[in-house]
Amino acid sequence: MPKRNRSSAGILLFRMHAGALEVLLVHPGGPFWARKNEGAWSIPKGEYDSSEDPLLAAQREFLEETGSSVMGALHAMTPIRQRGGKLISAWASEGDLDPARIHSNCFSMEWPPKSGRIQSFPEVDRASWFALDRARVMILDSQRPLLDELESLLKR
Repeated sequence: MPKRNRSSAGILLFRMHAGALEVLLVHPGGPFWARKNEGAWSIPKGEYDSSEDPLLAAQREFLEETGSSVMGALHAMTPIRQRGGKLISAWASEGDLDPARIHSNCFSMEWPPKSGRIQSFPEVDRASWFALDRARVMILDSQRPLLDELESLLKR
């Protein structure tokens, strides 16, 4: 059995809106996440293999999960390790996009389990801008340090 990749890369998009810092988070698609909200959102990110540059992977994943490219400068953030052991490399970038216009790629899986039916689901079913305090509630616990680092970075 091939070894599973334990690395992902993503982009934390941020903007100033009405004088407040906001971040763009995405909600994972598929039946497992359908009824989960608080603590389920993430930065747009995805796995990459050892032959791929992490920054290029982060840009690719952002495009695949939102349908948009990142145009602003990219600031490397301190990598974080999620609860399951996966290492996340992330970059912060200032930008804007309309969450109502996101378009995500899809994945297929057997659903319901053991039904023999293969269904397709979007990797991301929605995106939203969150003020930093609300984002801390909505994001996966293991990704919360990215928000803290962004806040520190912008205060400098």
